[in-house]
Amino acid sequence: MPNIKIFSGSSHRELSHKIADRLGMELGKVVTKKFSNQETCVEIGESVRGEDVYIVQSGCGEINDNLMELLIMINACKIASASRVTAVIPCFPYARQDKKDKSRAPISAKLVANMLSVSGADHIITMDLHASQIQGFFDIPVDNLYAEPAVLKWIKENIAEWKTCTIVSPDAGGLLVWGLLIKCLLLANQRKMERGCAW
Repeated sequence: MPNIKIFSGSSHRELSHKIADRLGMELGKVVTKKFSNQETCVEIGESVRGEDVYIVQSGCGEINDNLMELLIMINACKIASASRVTAVIPCFPYARQDKKDKSRAPISAKLVANMLSVSGADHIITMDLHASQIQGFFDIPVDNLYAEPAVLKWIKENIAEWKTCTIVSPDAGGLLVWGLLIKCLLLANQRKMERGCAW
């Protein structure tokens, strides 16, 4: 795969290594550190001129630090003449703040979308957004991937009594996602029973 470089932020290096291994590539060289005043410093350790750059950084853990590091990495690659910069964000930061639920409440997910665009991102890849409307906050392409097929497979393979287990949603927004998951499990079970197959 020529002209592609993958860089990892500090939020989830293990995931970044697995992605690079799956693609048969090495992670690009990047150094992230903090100055004594806690400002984030990022140094891209190789040329990205004319390259298609992917930066893997999740919005989990130390969310604000990880988000700032991602923004700086995107900008560093863009001003170093990368052809295209794609931010791979498995857990989109501030996704739950996607609407005004109080009179003076911010729409922080929109602010994050604006910051990603202004920093120079050309494309966003994320997973299971809290609300699909967040894709509309961007003026650049957004791919919202769904974990449902992988979760279904994992449940069937790793939970022996999955047919009688209880699935709990962390909030009301997650009920729709889990409701679809349960329907898929029940539908798959019904189809197997109709064919006379056992799980």
